Amino acid sequence: MADTEYKPVGLTTRQGHPVHDNQNSRSVGSRGPLVLEDYHFLEKISHFDRERIPERVVHARGAAAHGVFTPTGMAGDEPIAKYSRAKVFTAGTTSPIFLRFSTVIHGTHSPETLRDPRGFAIKFYTETGNWDLVGNNLKVFFIRDPLKFPDMVHAFKPDPVHNRQDMNRFFDFVSCTPEATHMITHLFSPWGIPATYREMQGSGVNTYKLVNDAGETVLTKFHFQPKAGVRNLTSAEAEAIQAKNFNHATGDLFDAIAAGNFPEWDMFIQVMSDDAHDELDWDPLDATKLWPEDEFPLLHVGTIQLNRNPVDYHNEVEQVAFGTGVLVDGIDFSDDKLLQGRTFAYSDTQRYRVGPNYLQLPINAPKCPYATNQRGGQMSYKADATDRGADPSINYEPSNRAGPKEQERLGPAPRVPVEGEVGRQKIARTNDFAQAGVRYRTFETWERDELIANLTGALSGCDRVIQEKMVDHFTRADAEYGRRVAEGLGLVARQSEAAE
Repeated sequence: MADTEYKPVGLTTRQGHPVHDNQNSRSVGSRGPLVLEDYHFLEKISHFDRERIPERVVHARGAAAHGVFTPTGMAGDEPIAKYSRAKVFTAGTTSPIFLRFSTVIHGTHSPETLRDPRGFAIKFYTETGNWDLVGNNLKVFFIRDPLKFPDMVHAFKPDPVHNRQDMNRFFDFVSCTPEATHMITHLFSPWGIPATYREMQGSGVNTYKLVNDAGETVLTKFHFQPKAGVRNLTSAEAEAIQAKNFNHATGDLFDAIAAGNFPEWDMFIQVMSDDAHDELDWDPLDATKLWPEDEFPLLHVGTIQLNRNPVDYHNEVEQVAFGTGVLVDGIDFSDDKLLQGRTFAYSDTQRYRVGPNYLQLPINAPKCPYATNQRGGQMSYKADATDRGADPSINYEPSNRAGPKEQERLGPAPRVPVEGEVGRQKIARTNDFAQAGVRYRTFETWERDELIANLTGALSGCDRVIQEKMVDHFTRADAEYGRRVAEGLGLVARQSEAAE
């Protein structure tokens, strides 16, 4: 290709409207919630949801299994009912589940040894409807605002000209996104390549709310720890496996279940009061942050077990469709901006990828009775309410006739006061580097060595300005962290600024 002199151009929407802020969604106050009239976000994310046919835009490479969730009825030493009225947590019950593991960025047949976050998505078929918990193995994420998600994935995906992934593109975006430093510290450590799915932790990543019988709420995060223990791979170990088997994680999961070696995870929640927590120097709604376990301990609430392999990969693993908006009574949304953006994007993607009636597929349909007035669309094969005796001519509500009727809540709905100016604004307490530094200092010596080697290797081919920005981010997290990366790249880390 002949050398071309490029120059920056002004960013607009496809309607030609100038984009003045492409980093922050429109929200009520700096913490949220988001507002529906954010046309730029809706157009941007809707187009992004439709960029791939029919492969998932992200999480294309997956493996999955059926299983069961068994709750304890407790949250640590306290009854779970103190926090949530969700029946899925009731002691003495069980709920069927379907758990899909995945790699995030790479395609359907990519090696499972690549450095990449791993998806950890669970569909709980509860007696009060489906609950989808759509998370990752790592407990944090690259960004906190959903407006940046399409740009993030574009930067991480192959170059649109030569179709090769490029660390220069990856770190170009990351160097301009300081909140990603925490996730990068996780990802380029051995935690970025789990040894197997059976030895991988899971997390809901986003902040949710739990609602009790009185309508009282607490903020919560969901976590899963494998009973087999956590095991990760160094780059050298991953390369050795990939040379012989690029399906190792899928094969390990399937073969273990077939042999009766059923993987299990303990399920935990963290809780904190439902307020802004101004005493913290980070925001609990920020998906780039961990909740320190010494301040907000893990409370055991149950176990999950995988005990049955899929019968058909396409019908079950490929066509299963998750969405963060799929919640049951007793679990609710927080104002977490990334969660609210995902809640639109996931279901919108499924309607495009699988079809408007994707919820009629057996793998996606609830196992409890259900009735809606949704009709028609491609591949519809039944009217939802008629198999329960409803009048098929009544496809609306309210009605005096025999159609679906509103149901009473299990308890009062939570009331959330909302106040603030509407505009594009970031949360006030960003604190982008402190937890990355804590994570670095928590690693064992060999994990730090692996992290530095992986980062210097990935950054070695990047532009000098990108290298310098990344070293600056790492130095702000921890002086030694930045110095070691700088030395590996032949740069001098900025030492004058103390780690934040």
